[in-house]
Parts: sequence; C-alpha cells; structure tokens
Amino acid sequence: MAKLLITTQISENYGAHDWDGTGECPQYWKPKGGNEYVVKRFKGGTEAATAAVMALRSQVEQHSDFYIEDIVEWRIVADDYLTEFERSQLEYEGKIRFPAKELSW
Repeated sequence: MAKLLITTQISENYGAHDWDGTGECPQYWKPKGGNEYVVKRFKGGTEAATAAVMALRSQVEQHSDFYIEDIVEWRIVADDYLTEFERSQLEYEGKIRFPAKELSW
C-alpha cells in the first residue's frame, strides 16, 4: 500500500489589504508556505495518481482576490511516510496532533 502526497503553495495578495472593493484589486502576491494533503491506501501508478490529482484539484485549490492555494507537486510515497511537520511533532511532542489533511478519492 502507498499514499498519494499532494503539496500546495499558498500566496496572499498584500495589495488587497487596503483595497476598498471598487475597481481592480491591486496585485502584490507574496508566497506564504503551503499545505500537504494525503490520499491513504492509494493503489496505482503514475497514471492513477495523475487522475486522482486532477479529480481532487477542486477540493484543494482556491483562488480569490486575496488568497491563492495551488498544487505544486504530487508523488506516491510509502504507507508509513510522515511529512516534515508530522515528524517534528513526534520529535518534540511525542505524538502527532495535526496530521496532514486526508482526502478521499
């Protein structure tokens, strides 16, 4: 068994902070990190993963005048794979309180 790991990039439009809502929204996008999502018990190879990512895109990506979250990477990982954030929680707290967001496909 494996997991499908989807990584996103979040950007915030700092130009929208002073926008009064009329006319064009000022554009000043700044990267702000991202999220990691997993599909557990994933079966299949590259083609199945590509199909899954395309099907899940609407659940993951967001676009507005203020905020954007886009998929930047996906890969198939081992079933026991832990994200960097999950590993750091185990190291410092002894347990994972905030696991990667799980998606169903």
